[in-house]
Amino acid sequence: MILIVEDDRMLMMGLQVALKTKGSQVLQAGSVREALSVYDQQAGSIDFVLLDMRLPDGTGMEVCRHIRRRSSVPIIFLTACDDEKNAVEALGSGGDDYMTKPFHLRELLARMDAIRRRSAPHGEKKTIFRIGENVIDIRKGRVERQGREILLSAVEYRLLLVFLQNRGQLLRRNQILSFLWDDGGEFVNDNTLTVYIRRLRQKLDDEDGQQIETVRGMGYRLREDS
Repeated sequence: MILIVEDDRMLMMGLQVALKTKGSQVLQAGSVREALSVYDQQAGSIDFVLLDMRLPDGTGMEVCRHIRRRSSVPIIFLTACDDEKNAVEALGSGGDDYMTKPFHLRELLARMDAIRRRSAPHGEKKTIFRIGENVIDIRKGRVERQGREILLSAVEYRLLLVFLQNRGQLLRRNQILSFLWDDGGEFVNDNTLTVYIRRLRQKLDDEDGQQIETVRGMGYRLREDS
């Protein structure tokens, strides 16, 4: 399913027709607020995002960063601004490609196909992880235990990803804070980090720290065999 975030109604309609003709299902949003709501509700079904750079209530980069905290789903930015600064900002926020309006639909579809091929090469990246009885699907941004979804806040989920990406390694508190540096407005400092780790452990049924271990005086480590 493809999420189109675009406030130009004519362009939105054209994209919908072209994509549906190719057999794709489409979700639409016309603002940052609507895009975040649609994505959070349908994250498990969305496999591609077309994202306008400028929206009535903000920028596409805000949406992109929100998605990147939970998923590696392909994202192409669409923009009316043809300059290097916009391209750098779009790609720097997590976009996979950048197209300047007006563009040919055939070129957009070709670029989408190319990104899909790159995203699923011969050896696909692992997207399912386990911590104890918890199953984490990083492509869908979903955590489950015994078939029931475990709801995490944005910071808790990013903290979980930090541990998964550094599994078995000792992480000092300042390292974790640097990974969690939040450009979305939710500030994390040394004191609140302790709170977030405690909450994450509780939600993963790991209050005793058997999975996310405390290395006294040094930091934390996610067990290799957890």
